[in-house]
Amino acid sequence: MSAETADRVRRRTEALAAEGIDVVRVAYPDMLGSERGRDILLHHLPHAVGHGLAFSRAVYHTGARGDHSYIPGGLEAGMPDILVRPDLTTLVALPWEPGVAGCIGDVRDPATGLPVPESPRDLLRQVIGLLIDGDLTAVVGPELEYVLLDPDPAAPGGWRRYAPAPGHVYTTGRKGDPDGHLLRTVRALHALGLDVSGGNREFDSGQFEINLSHCEALDAADRAFRFKAAIKELAHAEGRLATFMAKPFNDGGGSGFHLHLSLVDAEGRNVFDAPRGAHGLSATARHALAGVLAHAPALSALLNPTVNSYKRFGPDTTAPWLINWGLDNRNALVRIPPERGGATRLEVRLGDATANPYLAIAGVLAAAHLGIAAAEEPPAPMTGQGHDMGTAAALPTGLGQALDALEADDRLIDVLGKPFVAAFLTFKRDELARFQRYVTDWEFREYAGIT
Repeated sequence: MSAETADRVRRRTEALAAEGIDVVRVAYPDMLGSERGRDILLHHLPHAVGHGLAFSRAVYHTGARGDHSYIPGGLEAGMPDILVRPDLTTLVALPWEPGVAGCIGDVRDPATGLPVPESPRDLLRQVIGLLIDGDLTAVVGPELEYVLLDPDPAAPGGWRRYAPAPGHVYTTGRKGDPDGHLLRTVRALHALGLDVSGGNREFDSGQFEINLSHCEALDAADRAFRFKAAIKELAHAEGRLATFMAKPFNDGGGSGFHLHLSLVDAEGRNVFDAPRGAHGLSATARHALAGVLAHAPALSALLNPTVNSYKRFGPDTTAPWLINWGLDNRNALVRIPPERGGATRLEVRLGDATANPYLAIAGVLAAAHLGIAAAEEPPAPMTGQGHDMGTAAALPTGLGQALDALEADDRLIDVLGKPFVAAFLTFKRDELARFQRYVTDWEFREYAGIT
């Protein structure tokens, strides 16, 4: 650590102590997008910045329930270290944890000093650097939905939906949120510095959507990552569970993760805007749109990354399931909102809320980059409900198909990197294999009485 860095860390440590902070929570995303990390006492912060905190690299190969995948660099290599150094630019006091500040950590291989292939945050950095040779800056606005659950020992799984009152889509106040969860949450997220623009009840009982303001892509991913972790923490503090599952209940809707994307040049001009172009879109916007559509099957693996993800799709849902685009049409995979000028953008509606924000944004940017580089053109926009399979190809209908599409997409792999894609495919295929061996409640109900 240089003398300048050491002095900056010392001054930051003193400022935190003056604010009553005595613990720093250093967190980083795993392959799932879940928060991994460690709480350190404030006096240890200079050492953590200079040396890093040691974790096993195998954490990237660990599933939601502790299952391990055999990926190079993990178990078979003796579970070597990664080093995580606090990124002090992300340091902020946690409103719900007195005396604790949180930050995101940068992950490095101690042997090389380089990022490890499985690091989602570094993958996004890599893609951002490639975006049309670094001449354009990606601006992203994330929209995330989640379902809030109350404990109920009599319910399947032990949880039931909070405030089960249908018909309260796009509402606020106590009629759809009797305990005031949303107001507490948006205030806490604002205090965390996430630049929340607003929130409301969504379609399903207990479902909420909270929007984050648009910003540069890495910051947007950081804020979406912290948003998901914060929502879970705040729900636990209420004795509840917040789930970002794509479709948590058979009789309910799904939770989406929509990305609003625009590109700006060095002067800050939105290069998607073209008042004289067709639909007010520039050639760059058309090419980016075409790239997203061309690579949509492979992107499904990143933006719909679980077995459950594909139960959200279908003709009777508002989730896109055909590869198409439309002008201000929420049935489309890519919607072009009506604003133009500086607000001209693509709304990629493919993702569900289980997606890792870093991988979702990296995938969409990589596809847009490929479309622009190849000057690809999109088909004509869809109209109406767009459920006619004769008008557009369908997305993968299951995780296995999506993983196969990613493995077959050589151009996208070249941008994302073969080591990352190989690790991701192994990790997710292990997850799929565990599911395929598991006997579900449906199977017992369907077959137990007739066999």
